[in-house]
Amino acid sequence: MKPTLLVLAAGMGSRYGGLKQLDGVGPHGETIMDYSIYDAMQAGFGKVVFVIRRDFEESFREKVLSKYEGAIPVEVVFQDITALPEGYSAPAGRTKPWGTNHAIMMGAPVVTENFAVINADDFYSRDAFKTIAAELSRERKPGEYCMVGFRVGNTMTENGSVSRGVCTTDADGKLVDVTERTSIAFDDKHDIFFTEADGTRGQLDPAAPVSMNLWGFTPEYFSHSERLFRDFLDAHITEPKSEFYIPSVVDTLVKGGQATVDVLDTDAQWFGVTYPEDRQSVVDRLAELHAEGVYPDKLF
Repeated sequence: MKPTLLVLAAGMGSRYGGLKQLDGVGPHGETIMDYSIYDAMQAGFGKVVFVIRRDFEESFREKVLSKYEGAIPVEVVFQDITALPEGYSAPAGRTKPWGTNHAIMMGAPVVTENFAVINADDFYSRDAFKTIAAELSRERKPGEYCMVGFRVGNTMTENGSVSRGVCTTDADGKLVDVTERTSIAFDDKHDIFFTEADGTRGQLDPAAPVSMNLWGFTPEYFSHSERLFRDFLDAHITEPKSEFYIPSVVDTLVKGGQATVDVLDTDAQWFGVTYPEDRQSVVDRLAELHAEGVYPDKLF
């Protein structure tokens, strides 16, 4: 059975100042998502499920989903702060979404096959999709997960700092842990450093693998998520900015012996619009890829 692609498209781009998911950056107004869907189709994915918010459903269907009619089956599910397990309710005044793993959980009713997860506003490249599609297309036992480990030097922007999940692997290339590093940036020598909350700094090897939220899961991941989300809510439901993140769930399952994660290497160059200043470089690079014949004149 062909794997499904689950696209996390519910978030607003706070640093970018708008709804990045609907920003046309290709030569004919293509969104970054359009390239992900095109590359996923070429790689062998059989269905796409979008996780969005209800308040921009109409615009999303008009500007995005209409392009894919007849190209690949699509489903839409909704992330909402009120989507909680029975017995729980969102605290009064809660406005922040519950995080990326909560968004994944919204796909449970429509995803029954192996699936990959991506961010809507990141360009991953065709090689990354081929790499993970090959893994998800073969038979995998429950708990045999995978992720594409981008090299941190290929995921940077010249326009500010970024946050990345820095991965540690064992001798077999399996994930040991993911450490969320914030304030990762180039210094004046173009070396890569991260800054801790207390101000201490550490250097990263440009080849260090990092998570860009390109994960591959087997379907029982949803049941694990439901169970661990209850634990999360018991501990954090009253915290207005607490979020239920993918790496924390994966880390719990790996350390508890319930899952393994193959870290798949790629030399692909990630890019995205993290800051407004990034936009033009993305536009220019996509135009180059069309001119080089990597993409056709029109994707759909």
